Amino acid sequence: MQKYLYLIIISFSLISCYTYQVKKQPDAPIDPKQESRNRTAPSTANNIPNQAKVAVAESKNQNASQTPVPINVQEKLAPNKNYKIDVDGKSYKIIVDRWERDSLIAHPVRSPKIVLKFHKNQIDSEKIAEKRFSQPIADIITVLVYAGIGVGIWALLQ
Repeated sequence: MQKYLYLIIISFSLISCYTYQVKKQPDAPIDPKQESRNRTAPSTANNIPNQAKVAVAESKNQNASQTPVPINVQEKLAPNKNYKIDVDGKSYKIIVDRWERDSLIAHPVRSPKIVLKFHKNQIDSEKIAEKRFSQPIADIITVLVYAGIGVGIWALLQ
């Protein structure tokens, strides 16, 4: 029983509520003028060809708005924050220090004395993950701790 207790304590000490999460890109805003034209189109039998033209134009506008917006790496990587980046196929967990023109100056999370320099074109902008607090993981840990406390009390009473 004591071995299991030690195993549980060690496993809880290794769990972190912070995870690296990739930010989702905001969708491109839809043109409000297009929406108002679509709403004001009369729906009579004579205007069926016009409605078809409006539907085709609307689908073209939706396809145009779904194209990914180019990501500026310099805006995405803010100073003094933890990130997990992918550079030339290798993954780094870094803390951003500053930007010097087109170069990122950073250091690894656990090694502040080592200086890393990356050009903004080397960084894969789709795989930039920011370290954030994960509420679901925190909730799971809380429930497991309460269950462990309940099992401990039950074991003491037996």
